[in-house]
Amino acid sequence: MTHYISPKFLDALAIHITKNFLDLPGVRVPLILGIHGRKGEGKSYQCELVFDRMGIEVIHMSAGELESPDAGDPARLIRLRYREAADLIKVRGKICVLMINDLDAGAGRVDHSTQYTVNTQIVNATLMNIADNPTDVQLPGSYDSTPLPRIPIIVTGNDLSTLYAPLIRDGRMAKFYWEPNRDDRIGIVGGIFAPDNFSQRDIEQLIDTFVGQSIDFFSALRARLYDEQIRQFIYDTGLEKVSLRVVNSAEGPPVFRKPDFKLPHVIEIGHLMVQEQQRVQDSRLSQEYNQGAAFNAQSAAPRPEPSSFRSGSNSGNGASSSSSGSGSYAPTEQRSPQFGASPSPASQPTFVQSQPTTRLSAEVQNQVRQLLAQGNRIGVEHVTERRFRLNSWQSGNLPQTNNGTEALTAVEAFLNEHPDEYVRLIGIDINTRRRVLEVIVQRPASSAG
Repeated sequence: MTHYISPKFLDALAIHITKNFLDLPGVRVPLILGIHGRKGEGKSYQCELVFDRMGIEVIHMSAGELESPDAGDPARLIRLRYREAADLIKVRGKICVLMINDLDAGAGRVDHSTQYTVNTQIVNATLMNIADNPTDVQLPGSYDSTPLPRIPIIVTGNDLSTLYAPLIRDGRMAKFYWEPNRDDRIGIVGGIFAPDNFSQRDIEQLIDTFVGQSIDFFSALRARLYDEQIRQFIYDTGLEKVSLRVVNSAEGPPVFRKPDFKLPHVIEIGHLMVQEQQRVQDSRLSQEYNQGAAFNAQSAAPRPEPSSFRSGSNSGNGASSSSSGSGSYAPTEQRSPQFGASPSPASQPTFVQSQPTTRLSAEVQNQVRQLLAQGNRIGVEHVTERRFRLNSWQSGNLPQTNNGTEALTAVEAFLNEHPDEYVRLIGIDINTRRRVLEVIVQRPASSAG
């Protein structure tokens, strides 16, 4: 298999590593290089190709090693690996680097729910100390005054902004954002399908068909093409005999012929994989489960007196159903800030007037048209009154179209099919796979109390 190395990736990595082994007068060289970018774009693999081409020895660490039940162990491990790399330089007589994969997954703080432990603090502090004193890295309980050679540290991650800010400042860490352009993608994907006699035109058409997919999508696509033969092998062998056939078999490992690598068949399999991706993004079952758990926890909390609820006031006691006067107590709709709506957390319901809705408001219609114009997708979710209290929404089906009028007509038809349910309109950014709009467009008549 042909291995393609992006020229800009090779340039960034080679310069950083070489610069750390040069004595540049009056120049402070950052010890750490942070390579960041979207998931699945081959950051670690490109690093390995560069290391192999430059003949560099590598000491590896992963984010999973940056936490331990014993405080201080991960920091000690970093210092130990750094000193191992320094010893390799003395023994092998060539460049050695320390590489930490997915640093943001082990030392980053993604959101308020991420636990920030003592080890996380010590890991950040240790990396900062090594970056400031790269030739004096000691192990706890011992001291060696012999200066160490500088060992460049390469870290990869999806979002370096989740790391401790002083660690990623320019004096300590140089940053390189890896986003392969079209030429890079053609080169990398061409290398993946090189044994299959794909032409340059076929590679370009494949990339243009699946715009927005990461590099690992095409690698997984090639592996997926063998599924048909493996399925046939399993049934020919017999499910009960597969274990004996593939492990320590006297017949040797099974041999498979090359599958159908014709472009239409490859594209067909690729579309099936894209559909599976979309189902994962649209289901969001964990979000429903977590919201249901939050509702149950909030329901168990003491409730305020009914007199504390006033029309138009906010309360933080969860999404429980209550009635007072002529309205109903229901969660506030969440609208995307990019459409000019004021954001309101789902955990802060508002006392609103309940009016059964069978028509889309002008504001919602404008939002739908704006979403479609920006290349986003429109979807719907529905739920009965009982399940509404648990915030357990179900996905509905809408025909996908870029025409605003057709989309609005489809939403109106969906409302007519579910007249006695809550219906929520959602907008999905197809690039980031995130929701950019959530708004309830219909409430059942019985919710008026």
